[in-house]
Amino acid sequence: MRIGLYPGTFDPVTLGHVDIIRRACSLVDKLVIGVAINRDKGPLFNLEERVAMIEAECAVLSGETGCEIVAHPFENLLIDCAKDVGAGIIIRGLRAVADFEYEYQMVGMNRQLNNSIETVFLMAEAQHQAIASKLVKEIARLGGDVSKFVTPSVERALKERLK
Repeated sequence: MRIGLYPGTFDPVTLGHVDIIRRACSLVDKLVIGVAINRDKGPLFNLEERVAMIEAECAVLSGETGCEIVAHPFENLLIDCAKDVGAGIIIRGLRAVADFEYEYQMVGMNRQLNNSIETVFLMAEAQHQAIASKLVKEIARLGGDVSKFVTPSVERALKERLK
């Protein structure tokens, strides 16, 4: 069984994330969505809320793709999380050249820590390349329309949180 790990904070999950998840499902039999516990980032949504959003968004995708998708909170090193869940592949989404520079360094470090786990980069589809959770939160905070960037349920959660 090919197991992949797609890590992130998913604060909140965006259409860009959903696109990468859908496409990653064609590469693996089981996709673990690693929901990072990153206390330094000060997320808008707590861990339980982010996991619930991922589970809700992925329930339909799992049925459509035939790929088992599970959410897995983690706070340890990414490479250790991959080992913990049995992943042989780490999936990383790329939006721009700046993403690649950071990811390139991460791959090098991860290969030094465990060279049996591969990293696969998926480019975001063109319509999703500008989407970043940080920008979505800022647009929502300022009363802008985020419907082009998130699903309706995530949009509702943002509006509720930012009342």
